[in-house]
Amino acid sequence: MGGGNHQLGQRERDILTTIIDQYISTGEPVGSRTLARLISEGLSPATVRNVMADLADSGFLEQPHTSAGRVPTAQAFRYYVQQLGQDRALGEADQNRIRSSIGDPKDTEQFLERSSHVLSQLSRSVGVAMAASVATEALEHVHFTRLAENKVLAVVVTRGGVVSDRVLRVKRDLLQNDLDVAARYINENFRGWTLGAVRTELQHRIEQERSEYDRLMRSLDQLCRDGALADSPREQAIFIEGTANLVANAPDAQRLRQILETLEAKEGLAELLTAYLSNDGPEVRVVIGLENAGPHLQNFVLIGAPARIGEELMGGLAVLGPTRIDYEHMIPAVQYVARLFDELVHGAN
Repeated sequence: MGGGNHQLGQRERDILTTIIDQYISTGEPVGSRTLARLISEGLSPATVRNVMADLADSGFLEQPHTSAGRVPTAQAFRYYVQQLGQDRALGEADQNRIRSSIGDPKDTEQFLERSSHVLSQLSRSVGVAMAASVATEALEHVHFTRLAENKVLAVVVTRGGVVSDRVLRVKRDLLQNDLDVAARYINENFRGWTLGAVRTELQHRIEQERSEYDRLMRSLDQLCRDGALADSPREQAIFIEGTANLVANAPDAQRLRQILETLEAKEGLAELLTAYLSNDGPEVRVVIGLENAGPHLQNFVLIGAPARIGEELMGGLAVLGPTRIDYEHMIPAVQYVARLFDELVHGAN
């Protein structure tokens, strides 16, 4: 493959963009004759062929062995997306369609489920939406109730509205008063922290603090050791819509089977989304060529965005499709759904 930093001249840029647009709309390799007809400058097929040869040398085009035409490489699509930029507005018709499909969700999970559906419809590919794992969810509050000797009910509510409760068998009996003090301490000090961070900081404070906190710290230590703030065992919510759309884009039955297996193994997909959608990353991430997730995904693209409430990462949404997806349309669509998440879910809380 040629260098990714290759600077293209205006003519090369125009020809490459035309090839990509044509390939996105037809899925067929593009030949120099077709291209000469499409370009308004009136270039001869010979000139066009020379430019195409240069683009191929630079790693932007490749020739499928069965065809005289050329197709864009992953490098070409990356260049194309860079040229498009991220500040494109979504048409009003699409905005309305998305809003009416998502409606008035009652919680994070309902929003994610509906958004995977609408993204799949818009892209004619696969729509994926995922809630953040519980360890990364922020704490709203905890509540502890003494059920019996050495038995405590721990209720943990996250900012996303997820409630997990578990019955703890504590080695040392704790009175309700001690439990109330412990819950108050956690709620006053750690509201908005992720559960993972709360556990780490509590462990640190338990080791540091002495004196008047002794009894409180002993209670907290006991509760933490017995799993009061453990990650909920619930399955991470991940919604996938539109796998049937891939049938048309998979070149052969074996690859299709591998792709469908990847989608069914939701953990792999969750890892893929988590890897690319960090809280401090760009608003929309376009990853072209997903061969890191498996060689069968090398001609696929992920267009994803983090779902946030304010600054807080609550999950992610994405479209997964062939590299010839309609980038111009889908980048702003994914971005719009992500912004709606903050507006609708935040507004509901």
